[in-house]
Amino acid sequence: MKAQGPTAVLLTSMKKGKRLYSILRLKCPRCHGPGLFTNKSPFPLRELSRMPEHCAECGLKFEREPSFFYGSMYISYAYGVAVFVAVFVLVDLLLGYGIWTTVGTLAVVQLLASPWIFRLSRSTWINLFVSYDPSYSKKRLSSTSGGKGMDRKM
Repeated sequence: MKAQGPTAVLLTSMKKGKRLYSILRLKCPRCHGPGLFTNKSPFPLRELSRMPEHCAECGLKFEREPSFFYGSMYISYAYGVAVFVAVFVLVDLLLGYGIWTTVGTLAVVQLLASPWIFRLSRSTWINLFVSYDPSYSKKRLSSTSGGKGMDRKM
């Protein structure tokens, strides 16, 4: 008998080839290969937004046009509000702490979550425009374009 419930749904959604896989693991949306960011950790803040120009595996150009990721600010705002509401409900309503403890906890959590929210919102934004295509792989690129893959269209 298969497991059911929210955990089973999340695990099913996290398979390679699903958008959620690419979004949460910060992978290339087209091939689900290399990561979207040059540094896996979001905490060297100087490298927070550094992304390779193209995917090393499929050649997808990440910044599809100048200022492409400006739209991710709206998604970042939504994620920030979701974190804010979740922490507020937990600290104030469920645990019953006072207003200043709640405000302090909200400030610390928002500050610490900001780098992850930033990256997650960029990953979500690019996944709105690029779909997974299993035909993109290193073998195909090697045989069709001499291994470069940089001249492929989006």
